[in-house]
Amino acid sequence: MSVRYVSRDGKPHARFEAALAEVLCNAPDLPEPSGVRCISHAPDAGAAVADSDVIITATPGGGALFNMEAVQPGTHITAVGADTRGKRELPDGLLARSRVVVDDRAQAQALGEMQWADDVACLELGNVLTGSAFTRAADDVTVFDMTGLALQDLVLGEYLYGAAVAQGLGNSVAWPW
Repeated sequence: MSVRYVSRDGKPHARFEAALAEVLCNAPDLPEPSGVRCISHAPDAGAAVADSDVIITATPGGGALFNMEAVQPGTHITAVGADTRGKRELPDGLLARSRVVVDDRAQAQALGEMQWADDVACLELGNVLTGSAFTRAADDVTVFDMTGLALQDLVLGEYLYGAAVAQGLGNSVAWPW
């Protein structure tokens, strides 16, 4: 597996690459070895997207990051940045040609990428996880429009707390209740 990233200034960032390599290659929860062969900078988002099977967008959501034509059949996109009214990362028309999964339908239509295509059919993540919905052909483009749920934050917080306790990190703070 290779990882390509695009930076806002269009330049490679060695410190970012080293930090990402440390996480991907040494994470205890990843299978050994993680399979990451290289981490490289892509000067152009369109070229990076056209050459990728999995795309993760995590930006402030100031507008479409790439052209729809760059997305190849079979690609999966997780879009994280559109989490407030008016934000977006994906190009017009992409959701209409994709299988879309959201964490919460109403929230995604109000705040996520779905606000730009609320007539597009989507499935909620819970239905996918339980197996009650979702089929995918090999050439389907899939999009996970992740707007974030409090439950996700709670689960992550509990995991991080447990990891900190197990490693003896942090300070215990008395709470009044």
